[in-house]
Amino acid sequence: MMPELRVLYFEDLSVGLSETLSKTIAASDVVGFAEITGDRNPIHLSEHFAARTPFGTRIAHGLYTAGLISAVLGTRLPGPGAIYISQSLNFRAPVRIGDTVDVTVEVAELVPERRRARLTCTCAVNGETVLDGEALVKVPTKAEADPLAARKG
Repeated sequence: MMPELRVLYFEDLSVGLSETLSKTIAASDVVGFAEITGDRNPIHLSEHFAARTPFGTRIAHGLYTAGLISAVLGTRLPGPGAIYISQSLNFRAPVRIGDTVDVTVEVAELVPERRRARLTCTCAVNGETVLDGEALVKVPTKAEADPLAARKG
């Protein structure tokens, strides 16, 4: 999953604008996340261990699923140049290997004087919300992103 980059500036945003990305979770994604973060909890890595848990099978790291929100914010809405200020997360249900996660980010509020956007974030599997929350991001204006072009215009 390498989403195509789309650059939106603050003035391009409007309340209700949304973007969705889908990602099927592979075992290699979970192993890679464990290697990068050091989170080697066996519920993510050992089928034998996970079989004895209430989930009955391996599950993806919650923050891996949350990281998919960052993929949307950094590549599509608002896209390159957006800076995370904060993120709230509510973990609602597990994500299993092989699940396809649909990540939807929607502009909920714009704060023009600070060039901030508040976005609702939802991750769902087969229509069931597995994670939700809100992100606050700083979004550059066209002039901030390309000061020379702004002087020409």
